[in-house]
Amino acid sequence: MKRLLIALAAFACIAAASDPSERMADPAQEARARNLFRQVRCLVCQNESIDDSTADLAHDLRQVIREQIAAGRTDAEIRAFLVARYGEFALLKPAVSAPNAALWGAPILVLLVGGGLLVLRLRQGAATAALSPDEEARLAQLTREERD
Repeated sequence: MKRLLIALAAFACIAAASDPSERMADPAQEARARNLFRQVRCLVCQNESIDDSTADLAHDLRQVIREQIAAGRTDAEIRAFLVARYGEFALLKPAVSAPNAALWGAPILVLLVGGGLLVLRLRQGAATAALSPDEEARLAQLTREERD
């Protein structure tokens, strides 16, 4: 019974994501739209494409993409439109750019700089660990007093 309910829920999600009344008349255009749906993030769910999402915003974005395709725009133009409107977060695979490289490279850079500073600090600490003659004399006196 539980498996049947899970299967029905999964089917309902898939059916909601691709309502036949929303589909385009041209199968080639619908295939293009479906391909774009898988590339665009649902801004409500944030971890799903709009193809998988049942959120109202995902539905609206699917409609916008279909309208853009019907207007004759290319896939690149549609993606650029979505990025201009919602930012690069709207794409599941954002383009490689300098800001994105800095975003992904910054943690690695911080780890490398921190590791380098830690090594320098440990080396300086080892170099200053030697006792001065006065400290050695005081240590010898303390150890003699402790033995007595």
